[in-house]
Amino acid sequence: MIFGRVKSLDAILATAEKKSLKRSLGAFQLTMLGIGAVIGTGIFVLTATAAQKAGPGMMISFIVAGTVCALAALCYSELASMVPVAGSAYTYSYAVMGELLAWMVGWALILEYALGASAVAVGWSGHIVGFLDSVGVHLPHALTVGPKIEWGILKGGEVGGIVNLPAVIITALVTWLLVVGTKESATVNAVLVAIKVTALTLFVIITVPMIFGHTPNFQPFVPRGWGNPLSSEGVGVLGAAASIFFAYVGFDAVSTAAEETKNPQRNVPIGLIASLAICTVFYLLVAGGVIGSFGAQPLLDPATGKYFVEGSPELYGSAACHAAHAPLVCSKEALAYVLREVSSPWTGWLVGLAATIALPSVVLLMMYGQTRIFFVMARDGLLPQKLATVHPKFRTPWVVTIVTGIAVAICAAFLPVGTLADYSNSGTLFAFAAVSLGVLILRKRDPGRARPFRTPAIWVIAPASIIGCVVLFASLNIASKLVFLVWAAVGLVFYFLYGYRKSHVGRGLVDVPEHEAYEGTEPPVPGTH
Repeated sequence: MIFGRVKSLDAILATAEKKSLKRSLGAFQLTMLGIGAVIGTGIFVLTATAAQKAGPGMMISFIVAGTVCALAALCYSELASMVPVAGSAYTYSYAVMGELLAWMVGWALILEYALGASAVAVGWSGHIVGFLDSVGVHLPHALTVGPKIEWGILKGGEVGGIVNLPAVIITALVTWLLVVGTKESATVNAVLVAIKVTALTLFVIITVPMIFGHTPNFQPFVPRGWGNPLSSEGVGVLGAAASIFFAYVGFDAVSTAAEETKNPQRNVPIGLIASLAICTVFYLLVAGGVIGSFGAQPLLDPATGKYFVEGSPELYGSAACHAAHAPLVCSKEALAYVLREVSSPWTGWLVGLAATIALPSVVLLMMYGQTRIFFVMARDGLLPQKLATVHPKFRTPWVVTIVTGIAVAICAAFLPVGTLADYSNSGTLFAFAAVSLGVLILRKRDPGRARPFRTPAIWVIAPASIIGCVVLFASLNIASKLVFLVWAAVGLVFYFLYGYRKSHVGRGLVDVPEHEAYEGTEPPVPGTH
């Protein structure tokens, strides 16, 4: 049952062959693609969250998260090179492990993409509010944060908050762009990548030299310990790694480019490892600059003597967060805030402007990925066919796009960025572990099948990837784990009530060829994360 209803891999590959692409990318191009895809989101919006969880030890967290991501990326690349079609991990799982697990992976990817888009929208909101403040335009506080929420283990928002209106507005704008089918050009993507990298480079140049005069800022290095996967708090170095894993998501731009790569067996691993290594070094320099120039110690509640929960109403409502020079963990635009404090207003203004310009494209790309997953699942009969309706004028899957936009806007309106990122990571880690398991299963089941890229040392890399994903998942806080389990349970109920009966594979229907399913649609072309 669990491995039943496998979608024909040969049929999927036959579709891919009809639209095979010219192999033109080398190791350098793949490395640059990976850097552009990865750098941007987490480093701008989650540094403060990581500081509250791990303090200076977040530097180790970046290494841990990058290592797990690299292991998963190598497994991801083998299946991506074999099944180079839309649907990401969902399609790979359907071809290898059957419909039920494919459904669960696709359901988990909703957390990755939709809540990931919400997290970036909230991060953008923090930057646009900070940027406007720096130029003398002050938005009402109540319209820039969600209300104080205390629903059991779920806490967020701030006292006096009503709705995060900037996050809702940017989500609505992106939804409209996706519906009308506006395409991002390669030139625009290149410019946005350049803006992000230039901003981070400016930050590193200004702050890293300050490390040598502020070495006490690194002590204590791990104020909240190394983390315990069995704990419900999700703090320490491992807890921070589980959160900032979000900063590395996007490497699949390299994995899915395997079909366009010259000598993929050599160039794909070089591109993946090199891009992730460079991004990790970049992140370490940024984290080091933050700590050395300004400090990144977590904030204690003086009333209880315990650490505040990151992103909680109590943290943002504390006296320390309302002081003239508030700690890093209080900031919603960490890098721009640090530069304004340790350098000059104009440098912080530039970094804030860079994030304000670049992050909306990330919201667009993550929502694009979500609509694509929904579209493929609906086309397979696992979701209502209405979701796959193509707009008669714009030729885009407008129903699923609007549904996604509404869900993303609601989450962005009321929840803090760290909470959203953790929820998103829970789905991502499950999907990555499933892909790593799928590679092992296919190696045993079909060892002779052509593989443009073969994961090296597969019986070491894949199990290590699975273990790493499980450890990071366990290191999330209890709320994130419960949200994932509840979401998975809802998904199973929906599958057995609807998808199991309506599935095209289960009903013996001929699959709609990939090129026909997307014929006439004009979704934006993803280029960077």
